[in-house]
Amino acid sequence: MKAAFLTGHGGNCVVQIGNRPDPGRRPGEVLVRMKWATLNRVDLYMRDSGAGITHQLPQILGLDGMGVVEEVDADEKLLVLGQKVVLHPAIGCGRCEFCRRGDTVLCTAVSYLGEHRDGTLSEYVALPAANVFPMPAHLDHAQAAALGVTYLTAWRMLFSRAQLKPWETVLIFGVGGGVSLAALQLAKMTGARAIVTSREDDKLKLAAAAGADHTINSRTQDVAKTVLALTGGRGVDVVIENVGQAVWSSALKSLVRGGRLVTCGATSGDQPPADLRRVFIRQLQIFGSTLGSLGEFADLLNFVERTGLQSIVSSRYRLDDIHAALDHLDAGRQFGKVAIAIDAAEDMQGAATV
Repeated sequence: MKAAFLTGHGGNCVVQIGNRPDPGRRPGEVLVRMKWATLNRVDLYMRDSGAGITHQLPQILGLDGMGVVEEVDADEKLLVLGQKVVLHPAIGCGRCEFCRRGDTVLCTAVSYLGEHRDGTLSEYVALPAANVFPMPAHLDHAQAAALGVTYLTAWRMLFSRAQLKPWETVLIFGVGGGVSLAALQLAKMTGARAIVTSREDDKLKLAAAAGADHTINSRTQDVAKTVLALTGGRGVDVVIENVGQAVWSSALKSLVRGGRLVTCGATSGDQPPADLRRVFIRQLQIFGSTLGSLGEFADLLNFVERTGLQSIVSSRYRLDDIHAALDHLDAGRQFGKVAIAIDAAEDMQGAATV
C-alpha cells in the first residue's frame, strides 16, 4: 500500500512516499480504507526526533483520519462495509485500571497511531472496532478527518477538565493552531465568552470572524493587563493554552481567583516559573490534558451532529505533496487544519463521494 513514512529523523529528507506492507486485520479489528488525514504537531516531532516515544523505523505518520470500512467481523453490530468513519488514535490495553474505568488515554500501555504504531498517512489502517466511529454526515471528508485529535483534545480540555460553563469567560492562547481554534469554536457554540491571542493580526481577524468576542495581539499588547481591562479587573474563569513557558506567567495573571488553567503542550518550553505563591493564594487550579477518551469522542461527535459544527480546514494537499504540507505546518502559517488526501480520487475543494 502507498504511505508516507519515516526512515530516520531530522527533517523532510527522512519522510518518504512509497509502498509499505498492508496492515492486515485481526479478529475484533476494522480495516479502514483511508480517504483523508490531517497533520498535527506530533508529526513534526516524530519527523524531527521522536525522542521519548517508543517506535520502530520505518514508521508511517499520521494520527487522525477519515475513511470507509473495508473489512469488519461478520458479527459486528455497529459498523458495516462501506460506511464512512472517523478514527480515535489511542489504542489501550483494555485491562489496566484506567482502561477499565473508560479513560483509555491514561492507559499504562497506550499506543497511538503515527507514534507507537503505523498511522493514517497510508491507504489502509487496521485498528480495534472500538476506535472506529460513524462520520458526522454534514461534514466533508477533510473536515471529518480533523476531529480525531485537535477537536477531541479541545473537548476534553474545555468540558472534562475545566468544566467550562456557558456564562463563563475563557482565554485561549495561540488561536490559529488546531487545538486553540477548535477550543474557540466549541466554547462559542456552548455560549461562553471567548478572548483569544495571537502574534499575527490576520489570524486575529479570522478569529473574530469565527466568533471570538475579543482579540489580543500578544506581540504588541500585554496579555494579562488587557484581559483584566476586558473583564473589569476580574480575570477569566478558564485559560486554554498549549504554548507553555512563553505565556505561563500571563496565563496565571489572567485568571480570576479560583480560576482553572488547562495545558496540553509546551511548544515554547516546558520549564516555566511555577509562581506557586500566586497559585495557592489565589487558589488556582492547573490541569494537564491530552487527547480524550473513547466516550469523550462519542460525546464530541454527537455534539458536532447536533449543532452542525464544521471543523476548519485551512489547506489541503495530496499525499505526494507531504513535504510541502509539513513545511506549511512547521511555518505556523495555517489557520485551522492541514489536511492530506490519501485517496487520489478525492475532491480537493470540498465534499467527496466514496
